[in-house]
Amino acid sequence: MLLSVLMYPNIDPIAISLGPLAIRWYGLSYLVGIFFGIWYMRYLLDKPLLWTEEQNHKNLVYKIDDCQEKFSFWVVISMIVGGRIAYVLFYNWKIFWEFPLHIFFLWEGGMSFHGGLIGAFLSLFVLSRIFKFSFWVFLDLIGASAPVGIFLGRIANFINGELWGKVSWVPWAMVFPNGGDLPRHPSQLYEAFSEGLVIFLIMQWMVYHGALKKPGLTAGVFSICYAIARIGMEFFREPDYQLGYLLDGWVTMGMVLSILTLIIGIWIVFQAVRTKSRECL
Repeated sequence: MLLSVLMYPNIDPIAISLGPLAIRWYGLSYLVGIFFGIWYMRYLLDKPLLWTEEQNHKNLVYKIDDCQEKFSFWVVISMIVGGRIAYVLFYNWKIFWEFPLHIFFLWEGGMSFHGGLIGAFLSLFVLSRIFKFSFWVFLDLIGASAPVGIFLGRIANFINGELWGKVSWVPWAMVFPNGGDLPRHPSQLYEAFSEGLVIFLIMQWMVYHGALKKPGLTAGVFSICYAIARIGMEFFREPDYQLGYLLDGWVTMGMVLSILTLIIGIWIVFQAVRTKSRECL
């Protein structure tokens, strides 16, 4: 049975080392995901056929470099802060209560995607008031580009040898360095495929079939797809050791947060389909 277990590649978590400066794959995945997201949002804004005539007129203000730079900076900061705070509150509050400064050790990992979504949502709401742009347009743009960041983040989790799956004897199971002696599902790769690649393809199909013309539809469908994929992956993923299962030996914190995300996504889609046009909140 052990002969069928794959060898974990054991890749160095440090991608680039320049003297005292060490750039980890985890941080690099965030940087690449952020820069791709900014580029891809600009790319979609420059495609007039993807938007209504009214949207194209309003989108002109977003193409001003100063506006884009301020918008991108604050959204990225809000996503990182939201992701970190949510991780502390929902997954690992005890260690941060005992060692408060640990919250700033971002290079050690520990981010909640659900928290990042909340951070982006709140920052977009505030920025839409300040810069007078459509809240829903940019929420849709984030929904269209976010799967790439998720894909890269899960690959980085795999390289770090963290967030491994449950014990399994499938032919592609792996023994992770810090996961004990038994083979486990490479659930990080499952998530990279389902939450990242598959959802990205779904989002692109929607974008190029007129979804952006219905404000909120793309963001709502993204939320639904992510929630469903994440709930499914939780059955393969080992629950966080500091939390374990929350209910009946199978419900995890990831499932609970994803169910809330699913409900919100369904509500957004319902509003987008029902409303012909929506101004910014």
